[in-house]
Amino acid sequence: MPAPRPSQLSFDELGTPLRTVTFVVLDLETTGGSANTDAITEIGAVKVRGGELLGELATLVDPGTGLPPNIVALTGITSAMIIGAPRLPTVLPSVLEFLRGAVLVAHNAPFDTGFLRAACERHGQVWPRPPVLCTARLARAVLPVDETASVRLGALARLFGTATRPTHRALADARCTVEVLHRLLERVGNLGVQSLEELLALARESAPHRPTPTMRRKRVLADPVPSAPGVYLFRGPGDQVLYVGTSSDLRRRVRSYFTSGERRRRVRDMIALAERVDTVVCAHPLEAEVRELRLIAAHQPPYNRRSRRPHRGWWITQTAEAFPRLSVVSTPRDGALGPFGHRPAAVAAVETLLDAVPLRPCTQRIPARGASGTPCALHELQRCRAPCAGLQTPEEYAPAVAALHELIEGRDAAGLATLAHEVETLAHRQRFEDAARRRDRLSGLILALDRSQRLASLAALPELVGARPDGRSGWELAVLRYGRLAAAGVARRGVPPMPVVQALRQGAQTIIPGPGPLRGAAAEEVGLVHRWLTTDRTRLVHTDPPWTEPARGAASWRPWAERARPQRMEVD
Repeated sequence: MPAPRPSQLSFDELGTPLRTVTFVVLDLETTGGSANTDAITEIGAVKVRGGELLGELATLVDPGTGLPPNIVALTGITSAMIIGAPRLPTVLPSVLEFLRGAVLVAHNAPFDTGFLRAACERHGQVWPRPPVLCTARLARAVLPVDETASVRLGALARLFGTATRPTHRALADARCTVEVLHRLLERVGNLGVQSLEELLALARESAPHRPTPTMRRKRVLADPVPSAPGVYLFRGPGDQVLYVGTSSDLRRRVRSYFTSGERRRRVRDMIALAERVDTVVCAHPLEAEVRELRLIAAHQPPYNRRSRRPHRGWWITQTAEAFPRLSVVSTPRDGALGPFGHRPAAVAAVETLLDAVPLRPCTQRIPARGASGTPCALHELQRCRAPCAGLQTPEEYAPAVAALHELIEGRDAAGLATLAHEVETLAHRQRFEDAARRRDRLSGLILALDRSQRLASLAALPELVGARPDGRSGWELAVLRYGRLAAAGVARRGVPPMPVVQALRQGAQTIIPGPGPLRGAAAEEVGLVHRWLTTDRTRLVHTDPPWTEPARGAASWRPWAERARPQRMEVD
């Protein structure tokens, strides 16, 4: 198995490391507070990266109007000082070039960016839409209330003891903001924020909030958590599991729960109850996701909302009668279609299936011989051959049952072609509402059939081994049995992978298949495994028997369903 060239960053390097980010810290002085009616009088900007000064830009700007007395008193900029200063159309291109490729930082950033955007629009320049970081919002997110009641630039300068103090002059205030930014960056490192993306999210999403005293006190729960992929479990009084989650970096993720970036009320309530965080380090993300599903199912954590009942679902199957009909059940059986997340979705699929195969739609029990009922209106419409009235024998009815099996198992998609032709016919007759309704129902059935056939094909395999490049010239390995993860491991760069594969196969969990199309596996786990196998250059190392999917299955109709853009049924 040849080792590929690295194609992705390691877990610790996901995102843009803060040490590599170029920040341009900017400050404006203006004639007033409105970007629409007031003008810029001074611009100051400082460019830094990794704590080092890269450059500065400072200039007075002639606003083309007189300066209000209160602005003169505040900034010290007088009309005499701006005589001969460049006008904004001359200065603006240099400012935009200074910003190129950098993150724009300002204290109360909406004020400064508002003036710059308005200036670009007024003078025919394109606003480059740089990432914007507001140090005032960042300070609200990071600093506890008992440390500072105000996040004004002057208050933060006093708190941090900056060498430059704000004076309402652009360059001095920008230099002061640089010092404040660096001190705040020191704080966010303790919160597990290590990338630009995390920093922007912290400032953007959590500005109105601050960590509660309880959250600050419980930050120590994250101290023993390792920086590795895996699953974390918050445990409360009595050792019960409160919440289960997964992450490619457990330490970073768990730390994020104790910052003001966490805004979900349920999670904040959970943190108040938490007394311990347990972790399960995993070989790679697939193992972590599967273990998360299994732990949620096992512990039923009250603060998890999804995956708590992985085996719950609805299936479409035929009844055990002389003249079988379709039934929606909650227990999977061999040859069933599903699972569906909600019963109405399964009922809607039954209605569409009855248009595709000539099964009887009624619910009455009909004896194999001697039926003497009265034919219903469907017989008159030639939608049913009335076995209830003894007009059809079980042998004559059998082809309809066979057509159902062939459609569900992917051996014949003639029923889908018939329904698609009906949609086209209705559209040709300009019965557009009927055509759209039939189209949406057919699309939902196609998606349900496709998913059911894909998962059932994988769940039928006694053993399959897959290998995915880990991005560092190594391999992530998984042994799968009957659609479930039986073993997981890695072959690091330079380690021959096949001996690792053999060891994993020998030590893999024994899986006893159960009833139903998924052999007793949970649909969500089989879906996770299927996505892992079919994405990101995963290779098949071993499979016995060969892994195949139906040649005449619904997969060939999936493009039709996606082009239709229907209001899809919920099948997951």
